[in-house]
Amino acid sequence: MIRSQVLICGGTGCTSSGSKSIQKAFSDELEKQGLKGEIKLVQTGCFGLCALGPVVIVYPDGTFYSQVQAKDVPEIVEEHLLKGRVVERLVYNETSAEIKDHDINVSLNDTDFYKTQNRVALRNCGVIDPENIDEYIAVDGYQALGKVLTEMKPEDVIQVIKDSGLRGRGGGGFPTGFKWALCAPNKADQKYVVCNADEGDPGAFMDRSVLEGDPHCIIEAMAICGYAIGATQGYVYVRAEYPIAVARLQLAINQAREYGLLGKDIFGSGFDFDLHIRLGAGAFVCGEETALMHSIEGNRGEPKPRPPFPAVKGLFGKPTVENNVETFANVPQIILKGADWFASMGTEKSKGTKVFALGGKIKHTGLVEVPMGTTLRDIIYNIGGGIPNGKKFKAAQTGGPSGGCIPAKLIDTEIDYDNLTAIGCMMGSGGLIVMDEDTCMVDIARFFLDFTVDESCGKCTPCRVGTKRLLEMLDKIISGKGTLEDIDQLEELRYYIKANSACGLGQTAPNPVLATLKFFRDEYIAHVTDKKCPAGVCKDLLTYTIDKEKCIGCGVCAGNCPVNTIHKTDYIAPGHKLASYEIDPSKCVKCNACLSNCKFKAISKQ
Repeated sequence: MIRSQVLICGGTGCTSSGSKSIQKAFSDELEKQGLKGEIKLVQTGCFGLCALGPVVIVYPDGTFYSQVQAKDVPEIVEEHLLKGRVVERLVYNETSAEIKDHDINVSLNDTDFYKTQNRVALRNCGVIDPENIDEYIAVDGYQALGKVLTEMKPEDVIQVIKDSGLRGRGGGGFPTGFKWALCAPNKADQKYVVCNADEGDPGAFMDRSVLEGDPHCIIEAMAICGYAIGATQGYVYVRAEYPIAVARLQLAINQAREYGLLGKDIFGSGFDFDLHIRLGAGAFVCGEETALMHSIEGNRGEPKPRPPFPAVKGLFGKPTVENNVETFANVPQIILKGADWFASMGTEKSKGTKVFALGGKIKHTGLVEVPMGTTLRDIIYNIGGGIPNGKKFKAAQTGGPSGGCIPAKLIDTEIDYDNLTAIGCMMGSGGLIVMDEDTCMVDIARFFLDFTVDESCGKCTPCRVGTKRLLEMLDKIISGKGTLEDIDQLEELRYYIKANSACGLGQTAPNPVLATLKFFRDEYIAHVTDKKCPAGVCKDLLTYTIDKEKCIGCGVCAGNCPVNTIHKTDYIAPGHKLASYEIDPSKCVKCNACLSNCKFKAISKQ
């Protein structure tokens, strides 16, 4: 008889931190202690608290162990599972004032990170074994598919999705039900459902985590979509860099076929639907639906003009519906709980919840899912734990390379599609990169633009050439060679690229430049007129100096200088016994070695 369950995170983040070795250590130790029949090991998907991984949770008491190592496992088994004593040194340290120091068995849902979240798309991640179809069925899995096939007409399914207000979670927020409704009436000998799991934004891992932690919900949702629009085949387009997600998705597809939940005559309804996986090479442009479909067909991933839209002529020239992973992950719950339930969350025009990959200068990096309309302040401080090291919040980049930045003065902005668009940003797929006072916004714009230059497919001149010219101007500015005329040209060119590019990649590529110029123009001007980087980031504009009054003459800085540019002077500061050092700025390569090795804070950069 099972008396306890040990849940071990099997997402990519924790796997890279050694969760497989932890699972093996548990298995070996349970065998050694004779507990195999009493304790069940469960490999789950991502819990969301990626900064604290590897994560282990013991039920039924719900003890949350963080940053566990294989060497800790014998102690957990001996003390907790055998003797019933919690290993306090490994328990997650909750900082909430509402939780007393002695209350170590804090439920995961009661932590600051979780208690204001509302997990819909992530509802099963970290809860079930994603490689066991029976566990998915045990949490109402495939009930929604059974409901639509036995109780609903295709048009009824589409109407429910329309009424829910669900919008596409992959970029522009197009209404999902309307997209399905555009495709359904089109007659063809074959229709397709496509799931975009390409997820090319730097720092984004929402879709990957859903595929790793709850692959069956995507299979179920795509089958529901297929029934609604009259499609019998589906493709999941996932990047090859996601090996765990690919393996679990393929296993889930095989299991669904074995259970009769994919294939011919599902639920005896006469409805046929099957799925296939297509691996992408990691091209950012393939996040655009027509480029993605070109890639599935075996062609170079390039966008094509619209109309005709994919709902009329898409994959292999047939009517096609394409949604991303997070969009599909909401569908089964909407069918089971109703449109009104989903529409009760969020804002007037942006219903439901949104998953964000929270990263950057934030205490609790990881995945969060919050109702639409949650403020940026709530996400950063109440969920994310605030900015580390006492630094000030400066801005947050939303939407990745296609998005823009939200400055500190707009931290109380309610995040939904329309509010972000109004301030020159966009939701995108859900990357949320937090930046503190030490971040240079010109450098950030350059970072994202450099990415889009590399990822441009090269089909259209505005994107292929225009983004390179923008990047050259930014390089000129951060190297101290820019002029005020360059800033004017940046603004002029960004509008041309935005208005004339063939697809969403080129049309949104200037967004980071546009947003940083709008909110942080003073930093651009400082780079140009003062030849200074206010954040102390841009190397060509930095000068390293030694404060002779603080320097004790230890010579550590000189010993670590790779170009021998630090030399002893004749000056001995009062109270010190050795002569101080100085830096020759003409030879300094600005490697930061001197600053990082000085223990007396005698070196500064400006």
